Amino acid sequence: MVVAIVRALGADEADTARWREAYANVHRLAKTGGPVGVFGQLPPDLATFTGRREQLAQLMETATRRRTSDAANTVVISAIEGMAGVGKTQLAIRAAHELVRAGHYADLQLHVNLRGFDPELPPADPSTVLESFLRHLGVPAQQIPADRDERSAMYRDRLRTRAALILLDNASEEEQVRDLIPANPDCLVLITSRRSLAGLDGAHPQPVDTFSEAESLDLLKRIAGLDRVAAEPEAATRIVEYCDRLPLALALVAARLRSRPAWTLEDLGNRLQTGRLEAIRAGGRALRPVFDLSYQGLTAPLQRVFRLLGCHPGPDVTPVLVAALAGIPVGDADDALESLQDENLVHQSTPGRYELHDLLRLFAVELAGAEPEPDPAAPLARLADWAVATGHAAAVAINTPSPTLGPPDWSVQPEAFDSYEAGLTWFDRERENLTAIQMSAAKAGLHRRVWQIALVQKQFRVVRHHFDDYLALQQLAVEAAQACGDRAAEALMLSGVGRIHWATDRLDAAEDSYLRARQVYQAIGDRAGEGGALVDLVAVQASRGDYSQAVHLCTQALELLDSPQSLRPRATALLNRGVLHERLGHVAQAVTDTHEALAIYRRVDDRRSEALAIGNLAWYHLVDGDTESSIHLYRQQQDLGLHLADNFLQADSCMGIGEAHATAGHIGKARDVWQEALRLYREIRHPRAAAAQQRLDATTGEPATAWTPTDWSAPQGQD
Repeated sequence: MVVAIVRALGADEADTARWREAYANVHRLAKTGGPVGVFGQLPPDLATFTGRREQLAQLMETATRRRTSDAANTVVISAIEGMAGVGKTQLAIRAAHELVRAGHYADLQLHVNLRGFDPELPPADPSTVLESFLRHLGVPAQQIPADRDERSAMYRDRLRTRAALILLDNASEEEQVRDLIPANPDCLVLITSRRSLAGLDGAHPQPVDTFSEAESLDLLKRIAGLDRVAAEPEAATRIVEYCDRLPLALALVAARLRSRPAWTLEDLGNRLQTGRLEAIRAGGRALRPVFDLSYQGLTAPLQRVFRLLGCHPGPDVTPVLVAALAGIPVGDADDALESLQDENLVHQSTPGRYELHDLLRLFAVELAGAEPEPDPAAPLARLADWAVATGHAAAVAINTPSPTLGPPDWSVQPEAFDSYEAGLTWFDRERENLTAIQMSAAKAGLHRRVWQIALVQKQFRVVRHHFDDYLALQQLAVEAAQACGDRAAEALMLSGVGRIHWATDRLDAAEDSYLRARQVYQAIGDRAGEGGALVDLVAVQASRGDYSQAVHLCTQALELLDSPQSLRPRATALLNRGVLHERLGHVAQAVTDTHEALAIYRRVDDRRSEALAIGNLAWYHLVDGDTESSIHLYRQQQDLGLHLADNFLQADSCMGIGEAHATAGHIGKARDVWQEALRLYREIRHPRAAAAQQRLDATTGEPATAWTPTDWSAPQGQD
């Protein structure tokens, strides 16, 4: 309504775009209660950081010293090395924050936990890390190469003019970090590792040992309180020596003192001395008594949550995830994580996300084995339920056709998402957890959940071009569907395998998977499923440039998609056939098919697909030279996108309106709406932002070759 009024008052496209943005912002604030904070890439600094003055000074000097002529063309690499629990990560984080606060490397900071010594998770793959870094550097997903060497070259090219600080935490060996080191001498790389990285050319080793006695006592005072430590100096010294001056151990016992104001330091020392001596060790130092002390001081519910953290296969947790893991309310899970953080048993990697030090993870794993749940399989089952239930909600938010999961049978309440961006952000943040849960579910025989977790990620993986590990996970899903005897799910998963092959230009492999899916559908007498498989095969033929064969396959699919239950896939086939007709030069037939698809979408009240069909009709009118009708239809699509709070639809319609204006010779108007399209694409981090930028960069008024409407060739499947 706002947009219609503004247009009626004679506003141009630039003013209309500003009104639309203002309306959207008000609408968004009304739903969310205010703006959401944006956080940098560095982990939060530790308020209780103490000591390490000499090492910190050396790091600062190395990072900021005036370069000699010999070092002028060499990137600065500082390798912080030391045993587990000695505080390498916190030293690196403190140094990074101090450098940024001092105005150094403020251009860009990148951080990754390489998991070099995690007891449960494999070390991070450098190729996957490069992919994530490139995304953060603004490279569209489809432009990121699959080859590791090519990714490394692109990464170095992107950093060639940036003064970046790269924090590579917990490296296992030199080979894991070599490709992550930029070539630009204006960059700084901080690496932490338990091992010496002497084989890394140009690295400045910074060994970190245990605290001195003075530093140890200072940490006790900072956490437990100055007066308490000063009142019992001998007991404090005994505690320091019992902890072997290891920062991790000292932080744990100091937190225990802080939460037990009635205890004396003498009490604490006696408890440590009589603690169990089984060996969780760091550099030969027994940590079990220290860990036991912290654990035994927790309430029974907190002890249970800590144990269950050892059952989680992924790298980090959130309150919602812990609520599912433990089967407790989210508020209780949030309180539990805050309490565990107060005891230094977990730490926040980024706001709202918590991790365990790998030694504490090992301790939690041992406790979970020693004190199992009444039903040991229940925690993982609840996690799998959470992955499917919330994954389904997020999938719908990013405009995935509702996945065929069957009746909801999960035991947890799914999270809710009110926008495309919210759903996409959830998938981005939980990708590693979803992968770990899916793999653990496969080992545990939770076959139905395995293929469902794969299914809910389908659209996300396509949007983000996350295919490196998805093929193996999708093949695991095929095996899971076969194991539970669900042939319809097997066919659906085979189509998923085909989609990955198609998206990565392995057309023969894609065709083979789609044909196998079709055979399964034929075997179980599922006409609609077979029709969907034929629609998938359309994409293969279209990618080969055989539009005539693709039209034939669409027609075959339509003969099968003739039941009232097949309306949506029938509309998809019609929509795709319309685009194929247009590419063959048969615009009138394209319009006919698209009108029929549009009628179905309106009949089933699929507003988003209705908008896509309207956008296609707008394009056909533009191809036919009717720019006025084209703009009118694109504005209909735009208004539907605004009604649906769908930035993708709004951006696509802006692109189309711009093409119509450019075709009519109104380049200024075209650039205004293309700029709006670029803003909208970037707001949802969609890869089409690159095409919008290319169109803006063009100087002619000819219709774009880099952009076409709805990505018709994406396989539609039988969802």
